Amino acid sequence: MPSPLEGSGARDRRPGLKVGFSLFWRTFFLLALLLIGCTVAWLQTFRSLEYEPRAIQTAHQIASLVNLTRAALVYSDAITRVSLIKTLADQEGVRILPREPNDRFQPYTSGALDLRVTEELIDQLGEGTTVASRVNDEAGLWIGFTIESDTYWLLLDPTRFSRVGGRTWLVWLSTAMALSLAGAALITRLINLPLKQLSRATMQVREGEYEAHRLDERARTNEIRAVNIGFNRMADQLAKIEQDRAIMLAGISHDLRTPLARLRLETEMSVADEDARDHMAADIAQLDAIIDKFLDYARPDHVDPRPVLLRDVVDACTYAVQDYEEMNITVDVPADLRVLGDEVELTRVISNLVENARRYGKTPSTGVADVTIQAQANNDAVLIKVRDHGAGVEPALLSQLTKPFFRGDAARTSAAGAGLGLSIVAKNIERMGGTFALTSTPGRGLAAHIRMPRAMPEGKPTPKPAELPPGKKI
Repeated sequence: MPSPLEGSGARDRRPGLKVGFSLFWRTFFLLALLLIGCTVAWLQTFRSLEYEPRAIQTAHQIASLVNLTRAALVYSDAITRVSLIKTLADQEGVRILPREPNDRFQPYTSGALDLRVTEELIDQLGEGTTVASRVNDEAGLWIGFTIESDTYWLLLDPTRFSRVGGRTWLVWLSTAMALSLAGAALITRLINLPLKQLSRATMQVREGEYEAHRLDERARTNEIRAVNIGFNRMADQLAKIEQDRAIMLAGISHDLRTPLARLRLETEMSVADEDARDHMAADIAQLDAIIDKFLDYARPDHVDPRPVLLRDVVDACTYAVQDYEEMNITVDVPADLRVLGDEVELTRVISNLVENARRYGKTPSTGVADVTIQAQANNDAVLIKVRDHGAGVEPALLSQLTKPFFRGDAARTSAAGAGLGLSIVAKNIERMGGTFALTSTPGRGLAAHIRMPRAMPEGKPTPKPAELPPGKKI
């Protein structure tokens, strides 16, 4: 029967893709998607609305420059015209060149803005106006116009009227996205910080640390402040209930000791029938054992883990029952195997499992409880299995067996006791940092599986977590 805990520690430590399921990242991605979508939509809207006024403004500036240049050339004599052309070229960067019939030119239509500028210039300057981006392999903004019957080229520096390039838009968009992502991360962190604190406090309360993490009751947000106050009050109430429960169980158990002692004494002195006296003494002993269970269950959850030699604990637990005719125990535990835990708590665990097997794990054909205790090292952990060969229980009842006061009466007879044995086992193992699980096959017995931290001998490093070889079992 393989252990359900084999390799569980290694699987728990494997890095998982938890980013996609984190509330922080989910909120961050939603906010980032919203901001990026708004930025891109705003950018496209801005570009669309910016083209028309920019095209009209550029065309008006060029048309005004062409008209002023043409008027100046028309109303100047030949000598002044030469001087004017030279002055425009030197001071304004505007060149006036005669247009030849064999000039080669490329239309100024490289983009939507250029086409709109060309259309507006033709409307402003009239038919016959030519707008080119290159003439005779010389780049620039070329405007072809006529003065009387002569044709000229007016060459402008295109950078004076150039549009915002794609690289500029890309830089601007990247900057806006980076700022949006940074803002989304900051906002998400501020939104999820109270929830993260609440989650951490909830985990600590679940572990029984009621006072370890108090939430801020002076938070500025009304809803968060109300939740924090309610959680703190709930933790205080749970701590009080837990304390009252432990005190009540301990008090009841303690108060029952005295009348039980008197009953035992009265039985031994007053009951003449030996058989009746033995039965009454057995009932009193059973009540005393139930009281011990209550005391164990009410024990405080504080354990100082230390290296414990597992074989010594198992031998101590089996020594008292090794001569029982109704029980046969087989132990397969390495002599040098050590676990991290509390020796007293671990003794209670093994003793409860052995006693549980003695009571309920008898083989139907022989009436003897054949119990096997096995243990082996599994890298940084120790796997322990205590198995009987009795009737077992239905798989549907396994999850109920570790609940306090539950007994599987339908599957196991002679259920005498308080029903706390397996509850104490699960509780003790959990507070020692281990893991507990039950498996059962009806008609073939019940197996208790324990996974405990391994204590390495001094001088030896702790092995790295790894999977067991395929097929290896405990």
